[in-house]
Amino acid sequence: MRNEEAMYKLFMDIANGDDRILAVYMNGSRTNRNVPKDIFQDYDIVFVVTETKPFIEDKDWIHRFGNILYMQYPDEHPDYPADKENIYGWLMQFDDGIRIDLHVESPAHAKEHIYDDKLCMILLDKNKILPWVPEATDADYHVKKPSQAQFRACTNEFWWCSNNLAKGLWREEIPYVQDMANFVVRKQLEKMLSWKAGIKTDFSVSVGKSAKYLYKWLDKEEYQSYLETYFGGNVAEAWRAVFSMCDLFERTTEFVADSLGYTYDTDEAKAARAYLEHVEHLPKTNTEMISVKARSWRLKN
Repeated sequence: MRNEEAMYKLFMDIANGDDRILAVYMNGSRTNRNVPKDIFQDYDIVFVVTETKPFIEDKDWIHRFGNILYMQYPDEHPDYPADKENIYGWLMQFDDGIRIDLHVESPAHAKEHIYDDKLCMILLDKNKILPWVPEATDADYHVKKPSQAQFRACTNEFWWCSNNLAKGLWREEIPYVQDMANFVVRKQLEKMLSWKAGIKTDFSVSVGKSAKYLYKWLDKEEYQSYLETYFGGNVAEAWRAVFSMCDLFERTTEFVADSLGYTYDTDEAKAARAYLEHVEHLPKTNTEMISVKARSWRLKN
């Protein structure tokens, strides 16, 4: 695998050898000093060029970057709009393990959008066409302190949508349950855990895409509890994971509410938990729903 020094030299050699390339800048994880470096980090590179069209029409020039194993043309996707005159990209995986997300961009577009991402670093500017860019920072991705309304919306979404998990598991519709768990209910748990991380760090950190860096800000047992909320295709396992999710959400919500002085609707949580427990034990032979009996809410420790 080519090292970072070799890759930067390659980018500069290509740019300096082509008068059509006016500037080069980089964004993404490699400009973020808070992200651990590893062998899978992409190179998110933008070449600011006089005109994008010649680069798009030239089918050979991207091979200057190495031996391409496979790739994607995001701006050729039939279902998504593209502005090829101003920006165009190639996502390339090379056979030595390097990945480059490369774009060519018009000067006007670069000047207008270079501040869209604060994780930006200018590598080359031949004629000083780009505006001054401050030191790269992930500040835009820091966990933001929620308002009472945002906190309330999160708790309501979590508990309300848990009833979809209940009916999906009773029906044994695992694909539906997986989607509802991971794309709806879990997102609220991620949000609440992220707020806890924010509280512990004075809202000065990012937890990363999909909250992948939560392990940095949660204690070991708590993070393990979070991992235990994931499940496979077994219904009994899924029920256990759902209740683990509820337990962790409840504990975290109480911490966030106490820390921020917010009101938490515990009656809603008790009712939603009672409904889950009721449906878990509801016989499959039932042709109508039996009234949910009041159950005592007891947080598992």
